Amino acid sequence: MDVVLAVFALLFLLFVGLGAYATVKAVGAAKRGVDRSIAQARRTVEDHTLRAKSFVQPGPAGEIAQLRLALRTSMRATQEILHAGSAEDESLKESLGLFERLSAHGHELDADLKRLETEPDRAALAERLPELRSRTERITSSADSLRWAVHDRTRRFADDDLGTLSAQIDIETGALRHWTRTEPGQAPPQWPDASAPTASGPPTARPAPDAIAPPSWRPASPWQKKPRPESTT
Repeated sequence: MDVVLAVFALLFLLFVGLGAYATVKAVGAAKRGVDRSIAQARRTVEDHTLRAKSFVQPGPAGEIAQLRLALRTSMRATQEILHAGSAEDESLKESLGLFERLSAHGHELDADLKRLETEPDRAALAERLPELRSRTERITSSADSLRWAVHDRTRRFADDDLGTLSAQIDIETGALRHWTRTEPGQAPPQWPDASAPTASGPPTARPAPDAIAPPSWRPASPWQKKPRPESTT
C-alpha cells in the first residue's frame, strides 16, 4: 500500500512539474510576442515621426531626421532579407556576420543623430552635417550592396531552377506526344523474333479459291421469322 501511495505521489509531482514548465514556457512565449509587438509599434511610430519631421522642420533638423530615416530603412530591409535567406542558404551566414558588424556602426550613428535632433546650436549642427551625411551614406551603401547581392543570388538560383524545370517539362511533353494509334481490339504490331527461323526460297503460292463456293450452313437465329409456305391456290 505504501508503494502505491509513493507511486501516485511521484506521478502527481511529475504532472505538477510538467504543468508548471508548460505554463512558464507559454508565459515566456506570450511575453516575447508582446515585446515584439510593442517594439514593432514603437518603430512604426518613430518612423512616422521622423518622416513628419523631415517634411516639416527646415534646415539641419529636418536633414537629421532624413538621415535617420534613410539609415533605419536601409538597415532594416537588409536585416530582414539576410535573416530570411540564411535559414535556407548556409553561405549567407558569413554575410550575416558582416551585417552584424555593420549594424554596430549603424546603431552608434543612429544614437548620435537622435541626440543631435534636440541640439539647440543650429550653427554647430550645420558644421557637423557633412560628416554625419558621409557616415550615413557609407553605412547605407554597404547595407544596400549586401541586400542587392542577396537579391541577385536568389534570382540566379530561381532562374537556374526554372531553366532545369523547363528542360524537364520539354522532355516530358515530347514523350507524351509520341504515340502510335491502334484500332480498338487490335493488337499492337510486334517486332519479329530474331531467333525464329526464316524460310528460304520463293514463297509457296496459295491455291486459288473455287469460282463458286458452296453456301455454308449457318444456324438460324432464334429471333428470325420462319419463311411462310407458298399458297397452292
